[in-house]
Amino acid sequence: MHTALLLDMAADALGERIAFGGQADGVSFAELGARARGAAGWLSQRAGETIAFVGVNGPAMPIALFASGLMERPFTPMNYRLSDAELARLIARTAPSIAIIDDDMMARVPDIDGVVKVSTSAFEAAAQDHAHQAASPEPIDPDVAIRLFTSGTTGDPKVALLRHRHLAAYVINAVDFAAAEDDEAALVSVPPYHIAGISAVLTGVYAGRRTVYLPAFAPEAWVETAARERVTQALVVPTMLGRILDVLEQRGQTLPALRALAYGGGRMPLPVIERALRLLPHVNFANAYGLTETSSTISVLTPDDHREAIASSDETVRRRLGSVGRPLPTINLEIRGPDGKVLPAGQHGEVYVSGEQVAGEYLSHKVIDDDGWFATNDGGYLDHEGYLFIEGRLDDVIVRGGENISPGEIEDVLRAHPEVLDVAVLGLPDEQWGEQVAAIIVPRGSPSQAALSEWVQARLRSVKTPQTWVFRESLPYNETGKLLRRVLRAELG
Repeated sequence: MHTALLLDMAADALGERIAFGGQADGVSFAELGARARGAAGWLSQRAGETIAFVGVNGPAMPIALFASGLMERPFTPMNYRLSDAELARLIARTAPSIAIIDDDMMARVPDIDGVVKVSTSAFEAAAQDHAHQAASPEPIDPDVAIRLFTSGTTGDPKVALLRHRHLAAYVINAVDFAAAEDDEAALVSVPPYHIAGISAVLTGVYAGRRTVYLPAFAPEAWVETAARERVTQALVVPTMLGRILDVLEQRGQTLPALRALAYGGGRMPLPVIERALRLLPHVNFANAYGLTETSSTISVLTPDDHREAIASSDETVRRRLGSVGRPLPTINLEIRGPDGKVLPAGQHGEVYVSGEQVAGEYLSHKVIDDDGWFATNDGGYLDHEGYLFIEGRLDDVIVRGGENISPGEIEDVLRAHPEVLDVAVLGLPDEQWGEQVAAIIVPRGSPSQAALSEWVQARLRSVKTPQTWVFRESLPYNETGKLLRRVLRAELG
């Protein structure tokens, strides 16, 4: 199935229901379909094999996404938070392309060979002016829907290819067509260049749910928008949730309209989700784990899983709050060792997945094997009930004296210390042992190195106790909640 068909179906079945924006002044599904067709016709008059998008969340984004699909030209949203030089370098990699750029970002993008620049305001006006005109743009690439730059947390960003069939498989298996109630509204604050931003558009349209955009995340604005628009569902990253809870607690708010809140994109500290469950007992929480290369979510810790874990006295069940749940029914998932053999429950290895939504492909090469399996480069294990625990990127594993040490395991122990607000653990070069364990602490109080060392030694083997301790006011995260260990490594040498 083609992604543009998802919008056609919603426009036909749900015509005048609001698709994007406020209940009073939003754009209907029928109008969204018309504007996407108008935009496709207008864009097709300009040279470019790819549609790049440089802008924040807003009405232009879904129009551009579906217009690209109608034109059968790949859609490439860009990370506008990069430096001007980095942004220009990535945009140059999209050429020959048409770049739709927010008006206040136009000055940041120089003239680039093979790139036609169009302002967002001009694009939106053209989409509306040509909305009800028939257009038959010449297709360029009928198979690839999205070209998405990976986050590049450990190196230069790669270009992941997501084909229409991968995205459609995810959407159709994730939500039922037109299943949303009239009053449902989803608040989206993740950026357009993240796979969650793409999947939010597609699943929202297919379900018939109104989407409310927050151009840039700020906890006060998030709470105010959720209250004003009576938001029923939302997606956040772990770093956002803690700040949202702070505002709610300060204001004594509970957001009674909010029914479901999904989180993902990074490790969720247990104290944060426990606090969320306590402050918002009426909300269904879900932890979603996925990757760009898998077209979004492949494993979910469901609301029932959250409630069972928080209420249980069984430590094995409670521990599942730190998991990403169980794989979706449409996903095959295995844990494999370095030799490629499948490991039993409880043993640690690399996460492999397969399924119709799994692309496992980059612009330069495929990384999916002949049997459809994709090696995620994430380390983890399955418990005996099939719950998946992610321990971090295999690139981040610390090798000390020939032993592999997971930073995530040590971070979880340190986050449980009452005087630790946040922590990052990584490996630093060591002449004797190859690598040593270093912990970068954001303190809540004034913990001593000795006290923290004793805390870790009491809970883990001594080899996992950090040898280097660094205290600082904050840690570097990207906008989707991923810890930038490469930045810390560069700073610590």
